[in-house]
Amino acid sequence: MSRHKLNLLDRSAFAALSLHEKNAYLQNVVKEIQAVRGEPYVPLDKDALSRLRRFYSRRSFADLRLNSVKDDGLRQSFSSLAESIHLGEVKRIITHETPSSPRPVSRPAPLDDDQLMFFVPAVHDAPVKDDLNLMDIAPFSLSKTVKDRVLRYELKDSIVTIEGGADVGLATAYDYDIFINMVSHLAAEVRDYTIAYKKGLRPNVPARVYRPSATELLKFCRRSLGGKQYLELEKALDRLQATRVKITNLNEGKRRETESFPLIGRFRVVSRTQQDRIDQVEIEIPTWVYDGVVSPDGRPSILTLNPAYFLIARPLGKYLYRLARRTAGDGEAFYRIDDVHTRSGSSLSATKFRKTLEQLVEDCKADPLPDYDLEIRPGTNGKILHMQKRKMADVTQTALPA
Repeated sequence: MSRHKLNLLDRSAFAALSLHEKNAYLQNVVKEIQAVRGEPYVPLDKDALSRLRRFYSRRSFADLRLNSVKDDGLRQSFSSLAESIHLGEVKRIITHETPSSPRPVSRPAPLDDDQLMFFVPAVHDAPVKDDLNLMDIAPFSLSKTVKDRVLRYELKDSIVTIEGGADVGLATAYDYDIFINMVSHLAAEVRDYTIAYKKGLRPNVPARVYRPSATELLKFCRRSLGGKQYLELEKALDRLQATRVKITNLNEGKRRETESFPLIGRFRVVSRTQQDRIDQVEIEIPTWVYDGVVSPDGRPSILTLNPAYFLIARPLGKYLYRLARRTAGDGEAFYRIDDVHTRSGSSLSATKFRKTLEQLVEDCKADPLPDYDLEIRPGTNGKILHMQKRKMADVTQTALPA
């Protein structure tokens, strides 16, 4: 038995949240507790949220009114959740103490995921894009804990180095969702400009700076609107701005040209809420992104992603989806596991990475990645990762009841 520490808001910070934010925050806490225990996520209903709100504010078990809960299982569940919140930790069973079961690869969508607020659709409905040139490597850290790592990829025709800031570290796979939002926003602006231009109008060229609200960013990335998400947003922007990509092109193995650029340009917080959380930000789009999307030949260097990409809960899963989208496309692609290890930037040893990858592929049988099926196959020089676009017939078949 081990213990998982919960990073909970104190009672004063919880009290400052709105009712909607309190409910979203509690749902996320319960989701984390259930994930640690290896239990399926079961959202709280209105009555359960009301009980837990009162308990969280006062830490009095009497507020749970357990005597009024007739179902023994539900009563035990309430008591267990409250105990975890009260202690600030979750008792976790060690993996070898219980039979293994597939871990979810994706997280559930937020409760209000399909209820777009009236000021969000301009961003949320934009086609999800990603920069084409960085999709076959991981331009982000697969870890949240290592701050000062430098990622170095020695590819066939270039050397790519990704370095984070000394104080904030590398951008993570989850931070990179905001980068995708920036590219998607610009792609939508280019689309609207092109349509207006073809109609004979004189539209303004897409701006190099855009001002999303924190709510727009979170909804686009399909995250809940809890208080913790707003607190993490500014840290994510710091890491994105500090993370620089350096590409040295090679000509017959010799260095030819080096270019360095940030994932995002300058940003500033335009306004904050009364709780001192980000309300609106201003982000400068780097020249390399702007020129790649606002392409003079009309063919931007971007690919469309499945919006379910944002629900992938494992950083390695996010990287593999991007790799499959870039290389398999509408067909299939093969990579030696050693090559996947190198391109992922993972700090794990080759043996541990192989086991981690094999477990992810196994878990994908029950909870597959969007669009693509993964399979480990034997190869001449070691095992191979096979990635194939899922056929529509397969999607239809899996949707039918057994």
